[in-house]
Amino acid sequence: MTKGTTSFGKRQTKTHTLCRRCGNRAYHKQKKTCASCGYPAAKMRKYNWSEKAKRRKTTGTGRMAHLKLVHRRFLNGFREGTQAVKRVKAVEASA
Repeated sequence: MTKGTTSFGKRQTKTHTLCRRCGNRAYHKQKKTCASCGYPAAKMRKYNWSEKAKRRKTTGTGRMAHLKLVHRRFLNGFREGTQAVKRVKAVEASA
């Protein structure tokens, strides 16, 4: 029995599979937890000792489908139910 080369040839089963929350191949099949995002925990997994990992996952690295719209609405003061005021052309105003 050797601990090295011959034993490594027997490693053909996967411990991690795709995570349904983050999509990484980090979901441990036996532990039933994701090593990357911490699924099924309610809060996302992040640690201060890994600044780079936090940078990769933070807001702004994805599509920001909703936050883009929120920013635009913020610039207009979150107005709702109003109609845009008609602006007359410069030619008509001077005539």
